[in-house]
Amino acid sequence: MHPMQGIQRKVVYVTLYELLAISSSTTGLALLSGQGFGHASVVAVAASAIAVVWNLFYNTLFERWEARQTRRGRSLLRRAVHAVGFESGLVLMLVPLFAWWLQITLWQALVLDVALIAYFLVYTFVFNLVFDRIFGLPASAQPLPQAV
Repeated sequence: MHPMQGIQRKVVYVTLYELLAISSSTTGLALLSGQGFGHASVVAVAASAIAVVWNLFYNTLFERWEARQTRRGRSLLRRAVHAVGFESGLVLMLVPLFAWWLQITLWQALVLDVALIAYFLVYTFVFNLVFDRIFGLPASAQPLPQAV
């Protein structure tokens, strides 16, 4: 079986990732903020849209960096660095959104986001591991052909 590559891989990845993320984050935001599911779902969808754009940008940069590395493949450390970098960028974008939409302080929004980050660090790690097992590694992580 040939692994899925290119734009098709990215579209399938982002679609599956975000559908699961919206469902789970709506529930988490509603419970953690004391807001109703309808109110929480709006900010969850907005956060998802922001995350989609960030995901495409971040993963493109990450794969360019990864393709230049001597060591190929995706070790646990490389997967962890990927997840931490992705989530760190989202913090900068989502904390102000949460504070505004949920009418909470920036501090409360940060605490809320930290809870979501803890969840999404695990979610992102597990999702990527399962996704790669089902669809194969991207070209940037595949072993280089051996010279004869």
